[in-house]
Amino acid sequence: MKTMNNITDKIQAVLDSAELIYSFSDIEIALNNMGNEITAKLKDTNPIILCVMIGALIPTAHLLTRLNFPLQVDYIHVTRYRGSTRGGDLHWLVEPRNDLKDRTVLIVDDVMDGGLTLAAIIDYCKQVGAKDVYSAVMVNKQREREPTVNFEPDFNGLMTEDRFLIGFGLDYEEYLRNVPGIYAVAEEHH
Repeated sequence: MKTMNNITDKIQAVLDSAELIYSFSDIEIALNNMGNEITAKLKDTNPIILCVMIGALIPTAHLLTRLNFPLQVDYIHVTRYRGSTRGGDLHWLVEPRNDLKDRTVLIVDDVMDGGLTLAAIIDYCKQVGAKDVYSAVMVNKQREREPTVNFEPDFNGLMTEDRFLIGFGLDYEEYLRNVPGIYAVAEEHH
């Protein structure tokens, strides 16, 4: 059985060996740009901002402070990772509380990898009758999407290579979401 010191030592080793890709200042600039783009597109639509938990909690909160127009906030909790570093089957944990029918919805997620999770959430929003569905991601990985994914997010914060990332919502075994930057995890910790 792992002791707390073993776990925290491992997590600290992951952070210590990680490579800084984007600083908090870089993230702030990206959030300002996203906020401006989203405002220009959605300010007159009375949108529901749908935070994809848990990863998008931090990016969504920072982004919301840059959206100075009437909107509502809700969340959805769907996961493929369940505390691991590799994705599996999709698990729906919480659906939005607000009725999405005839509403403009902006889904905010932490990262665009293969796109399966975001595609499933977009499909869900359309199935329950959302009028328009947009997506925003803090990090868009430049990689091949899953075969059934045929879209790119409408709003992108930062672009990266296809690497295992942590920080600003992105986790390593449910840790390190709170790190104020985007880091690439060293190969030995994959």
